[in-house]
Amino acid sequence: MRIDGCAALVVGGAGGLGEATVRRLCGAGARVVVADLADDRGKALEAELGVRYVRTDATDEDSVRAAVGEAERAGPLRIAVDCHGGPASGGRLVGKDGSALPLEGFRTTVEVYLTAVFNVLRLAAAAIGRTAPVDEDGGRGVVVTTSSIAAYEGQIGQLPYAAAKGGVSAMTLVAARDLSPLGIRVVTVAPGTVLTPAYGKAAAELEAYWAPRVPHPRRMGRPEEYAALVQHLCENDYLNGEVVRLDGALRFPPK
Repeated sequence: MRIDGCAALVVGGAGGLGEATVRRLCGAGARVVVADLADDRGKALEAELGVRYVRTDATDEDSVRAAVGEAERAGPLRIAVDCHGGPASGGRLVGKDGSALPLEGFRTTVEVYLTAVFNVLRLAAAAIGRTAPVDEDGGRGVVVTTSSIAAYEGQIGQLPYAAAKGGVSAMTLVAARDLSPLGIRVVTVAPGTVLTPAYGKAAAELEAYWAPRVPHPRRMGRPEEYAALVQHLCENDYLNGEVVRLDGALRFPPK
């Protein structure tokens, strides 16, 4: 699929992974809509790149519908990328004091990292399905979601997050099968440890901790590497229903 001339919706587009993806897709000729809650960064990208920023809560149906509508107006909408973040709870299932992990924190984490992904996936896919096919195979577009290697090797204290990301990975093949009559592909990226600006002053400390644990290359991932993979997933029409690990062969230890 050609990216040039398409509209692309990037949910979480003002964050580390998202901003790199926005820049990459813009560079490939897409008309990008940035959907996020980070107003300052979103508006800065709008001013710098000429993208459209729409304040968007991925957990809210009306909010996502508005962002999708904006992308349709920039259209034809053929690409949707969801890499939004948000609050996540953690802790051992049963703490050292014998107390059970709070249910509310689990619910919030699943709402942000799984239910919201489903929300974006369904609404973006419906919009892409309204476009005309672009090739002889009947292809219309692609939705890229974001899981994590925690879906496979969740660490101690990561149960809510691992459960949510595991759900994202599990949805991938089913969604691809569901959307195949519309010619819409679904692919998921499962990053390992990626160093984003969000870590701030802790970046050097995190790099020092994780770099020796990554088989090769011995460093944390870069947002630009995530963005490069997203571009390839968009352009390679035979990639569908797959979760692609982007982790330098890292496998999370228990803690």
